[in-house]
Parts: sequence; structure tokens; C-alpha cells
Amino acid sequence: MDLSGYRCMWVLAMFDLPVDTKDARRAYALFRKSLLKDGFTKMQFSVYVRHCASEENADVHLQRVERMVPADGEVRVISITDKQFERMRVYWGKKRRKPEPPPLQMELF
Repeated sequence: MDLSGYRCMWVLAMFDLPVDTKDARRAYALFRKSLLKDGFTKMQFSVYVRHCASEENADVHLQRVERMVPADGEVRVISITDKQFERMRVYWGKKRRKPEPPPLQMELF
């Protein structure tokens, strides 16, 4: 199996969901839990990320996110290669904190 940085993909899900009513908060919680159940991890507030072994695998997760979107929500999803992801720059304000380490577990399927 080729583990090229140009073959491995990252799926980023960015969302803005209303939480003004009890039903909206419930839909938000269900969406967030569905992302976590699908293997996404929290990158920052309302931004979740998932590593995928291939573009085909990334497409599967893109379709799953599309099916999970609450009726009143807006979700933006992008898939990028591992090489593009590693070029991400992280800036901190006055409160400096190290970014989360990349996942150690390699996904084979």
C-alpha cells in the first residue's frame, strides 16, 4: 500500500449551526456526536478533521457528513492531501499553546 503524502487525505468539516432553541441545540449535539462517531476529531471550535487513507475513503466520509447535516445548518467540508495539510500554519495570540499532535495511529482501512 502506497502511503504517499499525496494519496492520504484529510477531511475538514467546518460548521455553523444554530443553538437558539432546544431542538436546535439537540440537532447540534447529534451532528457533533455523529462526526466524532465517524472518526473526526475536534481541531478547534466548530472545525473537525479526519485523516483518510485515500481519496476514495475521503469521499465516503464526505457523503456521510452530507447526510448528517441538520435542516437549519450550514456545513462546509473540504478534503486536502496530507502534503497540503502539513503546510498548515498555526498562529497563536497572547495565550501560547502547543497545537495538538497528529494522530499516532495509522489507519489501514
